[in-house]
Amino acid sequence: MSAAQASDARALPTVNMEATVKAAQIDPRRSDETLTPGAEASVLLVEQALRDRRLLDAKWVDGYFGSTTVTAYAKFQKSLGYTRSAANGLPGKASLTKLGAGRFRVTRIITPGARVSTGGVVVNTRTRSMLAEAKRLLGRNLVLLQGSYNPGGDPTSAGTHDGGGVVDISVEGMNPATRAAAVRALRSVGFAAWTRNPRQGDWPWHIHAAAISDTDLSSQAQHQVGDYYLGLNGLAGRGPDDGPKVTIRTWEEYRLR
Repeated sequence: MSAAQASDARALPTVNMEATVKAAQIDPRRSDETLTPGAEASVLLVEQALRDRRLLDAKWVDGYFGSTTVTAYAKFQKSLGYTRSAANGLPGKASLTKLGAGRFRVTRIITPGARVSTGGVVVNTRTRSMLAEAKRLLGRNLVLLQGSYNPGGDPTSAGTHDGGGVVDISVEGMNPATRAAAVRALRSVGFAAWTRNPRQGDWPWHIHAAAISDTDLSSQAQHQVGDYYLGLNGLAGRGPDDGPKVTIRTWEEYRLR
């Protein structure tokens, strides 16, 4: 890139990917059109680019990354040849960079990383790092029952494990206080996490955790994260959150604290 091209690139407006992805998880789950703080300017740039590609009607260019914008973004991802979790309507680094070519620069980039095996299941490197830090905070190991990228796996999971960023954790040998401490540690490093019990569904006691802002999240897991931000329990009935209260942070925000 020449000096002139570099200067032109620096002159472009910027899209904060962290804020945009956060809005794409929360906004579709809101009961009103409250904007996600810090995301409006970036979301507008994304929506304008989608509009100019005739993927989003102009009336939806409003800084609110609701379900219509998520659907439009997924259509853009599919137009690039992406499938499955790569076409989930959450802006990923590659698709967002392509959408912004000549229009905006992408900052505060999030990447889930490569798929790896840990504890006998598949996750991505971002999730693995988050789990390792949660274990350090908790001071004990966390045994994984189910990992990520598991389409057609446990039917009681309702598709939440189809993409990345989601794990189920054993609570065998944990008393209620230890279960709560484990959920607190997971939440502290950037998971939307809850203890699940048999009264809630057709499953045994376990901890369910979805990595906030993992751009490989399935649509169902995206909804759980959005509900977590809104004080809900991530289940279909959308009841109140029943877990320990912590400051909600993404992994990236946790690392910068």
